[in-house]
Amino acid sequence: MSDTISRNATDENKPDAAGKNAQSRADTGGAPESRGKTTISDGVVQKIAGVAAREVPGIHTLGAGMTRSLGAMRDKAPGGGTKVTRGVKVEVGEKQTAVDLDVVVEYGAPIGDVTGDVRTNVISAIERMTGLEVVEVNIAVDDVHLPDDEDEQEGGEDRVK
Repeated sequence: MSDTISRNATDENKPDAAGKNAQSRADTGGAPESRGKTTISDGVVQKIAGVAAREVPGIHTLGAGMTRSLGAMRDKAPGGGTKVTRGVKVEVGEKQTAVDLDVVVEYGAPIGDVTGDVRTNVISAIERMTGLEVVEVNIAVDDVHLPDDEDEQEGGEDRVK
């Protein structure tokens, strides 16, 4: 009877689906995904958020007026940065992240719907790609892009020359 009790008292000798027992799993350090630490930089999360936000219909661009102006000059300089992260700020912790976006919405697009779609897309992309929990996505709508804004800017540049 004691022979039966000692075999059932512990699961260490019971094989798992792979044919290993609990003792051999403990000796090797556990599952591969638990051996070591993965760190995701702010820049990675910024890029993911920037691309995901730009994918949403109704978003013209990201970045506030001054940020867009400085960004345009920086884009022309070698090694000056990337358009993808313009207008995107993030705080990344070990398991969670928060995102702040400055956006310009197309004229006529329903701002509430567009910002809701941006939140959904950004949260989905970050959580799927990084495994981080997105605790908040704050969106500041800084401007509305009018269809004739580009025409005026192009015409203004021609007159200056």
